[in-house]
Amino acid sequence: MSLLHVIRKRPFSIKSCEPLRILFCGSDKFSIASLQALDRERRVKPELVASIDVVCRPEKPVQRNLKALREGLASPAFQGPAPLHHTLLTGQETTGVTLQNLHPTNFDKGEIISQTPYPGIKHGAKTVEDLRDVLAPLGAQMLVQAINDCSFVPPLQKRGWYKKAQSPPELTYASKITPKDRHIDWATWTATHILRRQQIIGPLWNTTEALIKDSNGGFKEAKRIIWDQGFRLLKDECHLFPATGHPIIVGLHGSTRKVYIRTCDGHMLAAEKVKVEGQPTTEAFQAAKRTGLAPLHMDPDELRKHPHDFVAFYSPLG
Repeated sequence: MSLLHVIRKRPFSIKSCEPLRILFCGSDKFSIASLQALDRERRVKPELVASIDVVCRPEKPVQRNLKALREGLASPAFQGPAPLHHTLLTGQETTGVTLQNLHPTNFDKGEIISQTPYPGIKHGAKTVEDLRDVLAPLGAQMLVQAINDCSFVPPLQKRGWYKKAQSPPELTYASKITPKDRHIDWATWTATHILRRQQIIGPLWNTTEALIKDSNGGFKEAKRIIWDQGFRLLKDECHLFPATGHPIIVGLHGSTRKVYIRTCDGHMLAAEKVKVEGQPTTEAFQAAKRTGLAPLHMDPDELRKHPHDFVAFYSPLG
């Protein structure tokens, strides 16, 4: 996201403007594409863009009392700070760019200056980075065109298909991605949903209980498990039927041991390595044995004699 503050010397009465002195705020990759496009325009058309001052700072919510141009990414079915993520999380195949000014009091409520025509473009992206690479050039081009057209100069015309539609779709708030969005709900998340979230928003996590031994026999303690190496979808290679969301460690009789977890739609996901809070990422069997997630206190000879080639965690995932 980027903020473009246009400094003016006098009120506009017609659709023209004096050379713009621009204060540009934004350091993410999408913003950089727009900044580069503006700088090229400044070099070619100094009568249009007189100067560009850049504020470099970590991404933060933009000030809401500035009269400015702001680039928003949406279809525009999404409003809020994370439209790229939610476009992919909801499986939207088309998307676009919306250019708007800043509302004086409310975030993402400005007037639409320009917009990708409905129904948007087919993006083909699988990750946020891929989607950003598709949309950043479009946003930069749209911004430069709006400045050339002086379409930000009042009075603003009703632009964009969303504003003109008689019955536009209801807007969805694209909330900021938080750790809660990475917390797997095994009771409702399908295998496809889990794999998609894993690809889009990074390592997912759960909690479970470990058995901590002491002189009184032991006690259970909650542990957080981070699936930072991700899951792999099993095809027809597993004939085990554990309860949904209750991990089992498979391969006790061999050298390659994995965690298998059944999803709510009947598929099986496998993870070879896991990270238990406070511990480095390690092979699933060793992680479960070291932290007491499963009854794996047996020595190697005992494991090889175990009647089954698998063992379940003490507790299901929460």
